[in-house]
Amino acid sequence: MNTVTRPIDCSDAEWQARLKLAATYRVFYMLGWHELIFNHITLRVPDAHDQLLINPFGLAYDEITASNLVKIDFQGKVLGQSRYPVNPAGLVIHSAVHAARPDAHCVMHIHTTASVAVACMEGGVEDSNIYSSQLHDMIAYHTFEGTTVHDDEKSRMIASMGEKRLLVLRNHGLLAHGTSLGHAFVMIWTLNRACEIQQAAHSMGGKTLLLDPAISARSTADALQYDPRFGAGDQVLDAMIRRVDRLDTSYQQ
Repeated sequence: MNTVTRPIDCSDAEWQARLKLAATYRVFYMLGWHELIFNHITLRVPDAHDQLLINPFGLAYDEITASNLVKIDFQGKVLGQSRYPVNPAGLVIHSAVHAARPDAHCVMHIHTTASVAVACMEGGVEDSNIYSSQLHDMIAYHTFEGTTVHDDEKSRMIASMGEKRLLVLRNHGLLAHGTSLGHAFVMIWTLNRACEIQQAAHSMGGKTLLLDPAISARSTADALQYDPRFGAGDQVLDAMIRRVDRLDTSYQQ
């Protein structure tokens, strides 16, 4: 990824983080994972553990750039200069996860049609396909409490999540956290793909063929893209960013 002269005062490490986060927003836009001006990807500032980068509230994903990302603390205070506010729902959900899990470098939240549809199903994500088989015992669930803007929900959401990296927000959507942007991306991509297949399978009628839990446990253990030591998640995201770069590099501004 080529860098440009940064128009804001930040460290080299923060600027590189801003570039990759802004590029990831463009990847989400390219994949159709955008919801008008809503939903969020947050990234911990590399040289400040209690600070986050988040999208400016009011901009669509294809308008986000490295310089207009908003830096905030866990209480939502804007740090530095920004003419944009922060969506309270994004603050509540994302700050709760970052604060509770020191290894949550990145948190992603999406409302794709398939993911919300499966989140509305009583049984949640069923283990019936190659994608779900790679997520054995990795998914938690949190009961819907309305629009997520109240601080008192944070503790209940974190309790629901436990030690898992994937959270199905019932009747709402998906959330993932990872040790890097790429790690979180492959986690939520796989879960969303499982939801897409489940939605398609149920539309066909008939009985779904479920997988043996022992087979899925082995499949998950063999899915090395989730292991940060191998960096496969970052390789996947970098490939998507290269695709974005062939279309539009304005996120680097």
